[in-house]
Amino acid sequence: MKVTALRVQSRNKTRVNVYLDGKYAFGVAKVVAARLQIGQELDDAALANLRGLDDAEQAYERALKFLAPRPRSEAEVRRRLKQHGIEPALIDTVVERLREAGLLDDQAFANYWVDNRATFRPRSKRALRVELRQKGLSDAAVRAALDGLDDASAAHKVAAQRAGRLAGLGRDEFRRKLGDFLARRGFGYDIVEPVVERLWNEIGQPAAPDPGP
Repeated sequence: MKVTALRVQSRNKTRVNVYLDGKYAFGVAKVVAARLQIGQELDDAALANLRGLDDAEQAYERALKFLAPRPRSEAEVRRRLKQHGIEPALIDTVVERLREAGLLDDQAFANYWVDNRATFRPRSKRALRVELRQKGLSDAAVRAALDGLDDASAAHKVAAQRAGRLAGLGRDEFRRKLGDFLARRGFGYDIVEPVVERLWNEIGQPAAPDPGP
């Protein structure tokens, strides 16, 4: 069979239609089509190789699309590709390619996740450990990411943001609501109690009445 035409698809400029002996045969990614030229002869083995290369390129592009919104763990990428019916051997190839490109790094992902939580939604080391394990990260990566994290500081930061909304409540209700809020973020009683007490003294406690003249 001879390649007689190579035409970029009108609806997807990243893919090329391949024509053999004057008839449309199949579509491939541009990077795969770059291996072809008009007049080139293709046997069955060459065709099978092209389709394999195209499958790999499509799987890689799918992984890149999954990574576009935010970093992901290797386990997340593997799960997503498996959901799309991609064979395990091809998943291994895609993951290795992503690693080599610096787009997949579990330690960097773990650090990103912890930093992001610390900035926007602080929570306890225990809660973060559960989240990171759910992402498929190794114990070593989790330990390294959590090293140096201080629960007391994280609890005070998130509680201070919340406490302003509770100002004006009585002591018991203030303590209960703020304590429950911190507990839902995985902080233990030994952390919650002093933080709540501190914030009651700083924010929740009603001002002393003006004694007047």
